[in-house]
Amino acid sequence: MIDLSRYQGIIFDMDGTLVDSMGVHVEAWQVTCREFGYPFDREYHHSLGGVPTAETAVLLNKRYGCEHDPYAVAAFKKKVFDELEDLPALIEDTHIIFQRYIGSKPISVGTGSDRAHATWLLSQHNLLNPLHALVTSDDVAKGKPHPDTFLLAAKKMGIAPENCVVFEDTEMGRQAAVNAGMACIMVINGQVQTGL
Repeated sequence: MIDLSRYQGIIFDMDGTLVDSMGVHVEAWQVTCREFGYPFDREYHHSLGGVPTAETAVLLNKRYGCEHDPYAVAAFKKKVFDELEDLPALIEDTHIIFQRYIGSKPISVGTGSDRAHATWLLSQHNLLNPLHALVTSDDVAKGKPHPDTFLLAAKKMGIAPENCVVFEDTEMGRQAAVNAGMACIMVINGQVQTGL
């Protein structure tokens, strides 16, 4: 088991880090791209994991020279996601760490998902009540790779950013953690990378 004793607080990303839901998100983006005429690039969409949906639409508009209303794109993608979704499974590696440290260190979730979805998904897995804080895209003006999500989680835990460690599965999320002055442990394909 990875030793996190040097840190005072732990922050987990949700989709693709605690819960294996990235595949459903990418599938929903595939349908959305087809609807709005964006080319679909699976790797690019996976790399944007943690970026709020409306901000992803802004990036797609810029990348492909489109002018779609980001909120209309986001609403469509959410509808598709809700229709596709079965309850995604927990990711075993991070769930073991979550269970090991809950009660001994403050633990938060910092996610690019909206509050309603994050609350529902975490509640389904009995992960919501043990949390010290939940920070969602509804709580910050700028999502990942900006540091706001993780800085707010640290503030809610009452812990200095440099004393927090973040678990993330995407480069955008890693950048957000680094930009917040926090250590970051990557979760690649459901496996915690221990080379910190």
